[in-house]
Amino acid sequence: MSSTEGAPKNVIPAQLLAGQKALVTGANSGIGRATAVALGRAGADVVVNYVAGGDEAEEVVREIAAFGVKAAAYEADVSKEDQVVAMVDRMVQEFGTIDILVANAGLQRDAALTEMTLAQWQKVIDVNLTGQFLCAREATKEFLRRGVVPEVSRAAGKIICMSSVHQLIPWAGHVNYASSKGGVQMMMETLAQELAPKKIRVNAVAPGAIKTPINRSAWETPQAERDLLKLIPYDRVGEPDDIAHAVVGLASDLMDYVVGTTLYVDGGMTLFPGFATGG
Repeated sequence: MSSTEGAPKNVIPAQLLAGQKALVTGANSGIGRATAVALGRAGADVVVNYVAGGDEAEEVVREIAAFGVKAAAYEADVSKEDQVVAMVDRMVQEFGTIDILVANAGLQRDAALTEMTLAQWQKVIDVNLTGQFLCAREATKEFLRRGVVPEVSRAAGKIICMSSVHQLIPWAGHVNYASSKGGVQMMMETLAQELAPKKIRVNAVAPGAIKTPINRSAWETPQAERDLLKLIPYDRVGEPDDIAHAVVGLASDLMDYVVGTTLYVDGGMTLFPGFATGG
């Protein structure tokens, strides 16, 4: 099978999330963009967060608005407490509330251990882990204030943390990134345990190899893609819509009983395919 066969098609019911308000961080490109668009297609009003690339964020807003829902672009650095507080406050004022948080913003600063600077370590932890904590904290305040609105959702709120297969698979040369995602896993599970009695569902999506700008070198050439496919039993590299569809499902009442779970969307990468022939 060609690695491009079986790529995701739009299968999202148009009103699955009707009336809900979603915030997606890091939503002007890649997985965040696809997720924001998919949420809008499902009927949610969407805030598109970005820290750079305002023109791209406005393009996403226009694409979402074409579905007949409300959309807006908010600039904020999720690693800065005051900016996160202001962003969520603004959303509540302008959109009325927040029902869904997709804590997606993330980055890499790769280096071997002995060459990694403290600044590289701290930047990745600040954005990938602390940023998710800050956004989850502020969204939860609004979930608790508003409570459950049954005609909108069975839950008071939904938090979906964007993790990675590298919360499970070690990744040499990327100790800051892998550590941040390991932290996301335990943070998500702890928040889920704490907040479930309050009817707030917290889950995570862990992408495998996805065709996004952050990892273009891993799939851009035919040879690079062939090498990458050795790690993917399903024999295709993922697309941003693969992740977006998983997020929409987790955000909906179709998965109302799913709490504290990481959904690996990786084509089987976490099955450790190197052992398939008898390691």
